[in-house]
Amino acid sequence: MEAYPFIFANDRRTRLQRHLLFWFTWWAFQSFLYSFAAGLNMAAYGQRLPVAALESALFLVPHLFLAYTLMYGVIPQQLLKGRYVQAALTVPFIFLATGVIASTMGMYVILPLRIAVFGPVPRFTHANEVHFFLGLLAGLRGAITIGGLAAAIRLMKLWYLKEQRNGQLQRENMAAQLQLLTAQVHPHFLFNTLNNIFAQAQPTAPKAAHLVTGLSDLLRYMLYEGSKPEVPLHRELALLRDYFLLEQERYGNALELSIDLPEETGDLAIAPLLLLPYVENCFKHGASHLLEQPWISLQVALEGDWMRLKLLNAKPPEAVHRGNGIGMNNVAKRLQLLYPGQHHLEITDGEDVFIVNLKLRLRRCAEPAPKTTFHAPQPA
Repeated sequence: MEAYPFIFANDRRTRLQRHLLFWFTWWAFQSFLYSFAAGLNMAAYGQRLPVAALESALFLVPHLFLAYTLMYGVIPQQLLKGRYVQAALTVPFIFLATGVIASTMGMYVILPLRIAVFGPVPRFTHANEVHFFLGLLAGLRGAITIGGLAAAIRLMKLWYLKEQRNGQLQRENMAAQLQLLTAQVHPHFLFNTLNNIFAQAQPTAPKAAHLVTGLSDLLRYMLYEGSKPEVPLHRELALLRDYFLLEQERYGNALELSIDLPEETGDLAIAPLLLLPYVENCFKHGASHLLEQPWISLQVALEGDWMRLKLLNAKPPEAVHRGNGIGMNNVAKRLQLLYPGQHHLEITDGEDVFIVNLKLRLRRCAEPAPKTTFHAPQPA
């Protein structure tokens, strides 16, 4: 998009300039073309051209109606959403309405204008001698041209933006995978070492062995599931559960947790490691800075394909929670790339509380989730 800012930029000023240029070009073309129309050949060209220009400007009304109805109504609301039957029924109606508007303008606006400029001409003196259906066909002829051109431009732009978004997403995924490959460094060695530590700690320090097991599960998910485009939702929620268990062991009775996760997630899927940064942010900038009674509240609810997440944590009044930090900005960018138009994120950085509200429309996967019951971790 950076290579063609005038064509693809979405700021208001550039869009207005782009549309004005498009319609000015169309008006100039129509003015020149219809200055040679048979109905105006009785006058000199210097007299015909201004009249043709004025008539072309008037006929922009039905052309504007058709073009913007197709570009911002039929294409995004019906065609791109797979409502093909509805689109097939709507398009002929819009073209017919455009033709009626053009024919009516020709009979009651354009014809009196010609008579006023050129005087009474036998062929055009009486409006009832201009057949309404001939005017309708003439209006449709121009409307089909401009409607098809506008729709083609709109579809080309949407296709280009989609390709750019997919390319950016691929680059983001490649960068994430490169980081992952750089960070994982011999995962078999890592897990074998953790298993040895677990075996050594189990007889003498069962609590430490339990923490090693939780850490191993967390790392295994990050290494092997994190590179997938989507994972079952129940696995992502299980990751949050394991993370809370590890943090609860660290804080003990000093941390108050209130966690409410759905028992059933069905076959819903989500991009991996999408929710964890918000939970990490609670501990990094919230609980770790509170000396007295830190608390965190997490609620996840499902409504059909929509997931609602509400995450709250206490923070010192003077602390900066960094809701606009690099990590949070990266998550917001991932949401824009992976779920465009399918999410709503609202972050509130209050004086003593930090709130994340996320509404996300999820896709479905082939792997159904088992029914599980989540119990809040208990302090040791």
